[in-house]
Amino acid sequence: MSVRWRKSTYSSGVNDEHCVELGHLAQGTEVGVRDSKDPDGGHLSLTVAQFADLIEQIKNRLEW
Repeated sequence: MSVRWRKSTYSSGVNDEHCVELGHLAQGTEVGVRDSKDPDGGHLSLTVAQFADLIEQIKNRLEW
């Protein structure tokens, strides 16, 4: 399966040390997350619900 990866719009460019890429996996039912600096290093596969929960947890943590 060919995955089109997308870098975060919050990335500051090629020299950004902390950047992830997202990709649609399994006909849109899963989201892939990988390190943009190591695209061949594998990826994390999450269901759409798990990904939404992860984003919510990150947002809540940033509000501390």
